[in-house]
Amino acid sequence: MKAQNIFLNIPHNPEKELFEPLVKHDMIVIERIISKGQKSPESGWYDQEKNEWVMVLQGKAVLSFEDQPSIQLNEGDFINIPAHKKHKVAWTDPDNETIWLAVHY
Repeated sequence: MKAQNIFLNIPHNPEKELFEPLVKHDMIVIERIISKGQKSPESGWYDQEKNEWVMVLQGKAVLSFEDQPSIQLNEGDFINIPAHKKHKVAWTDPDNETIWLAVHY
């Protein structure tokens, strides 16, 4: 075992959104997501089998939902998205990295 730092090895100009699993188990997945201007495709929605708790550790983002207004997330903000709640990433800061912590359970 050794300690790691979630803010290390951040690529500064990722061409695509990066999903890095930190912990994987039958019932839970914890991942670091790095975005810089990326967003979900215009068509379609995430419709996940598991609940997802997400927190913006650094940066800014906007989540859109099929059946409710969009929500802006700033540093320190978090949200719990129930399974099958249709959502997408509408915007992430194009000038700075947005670092997310996501827990799928």
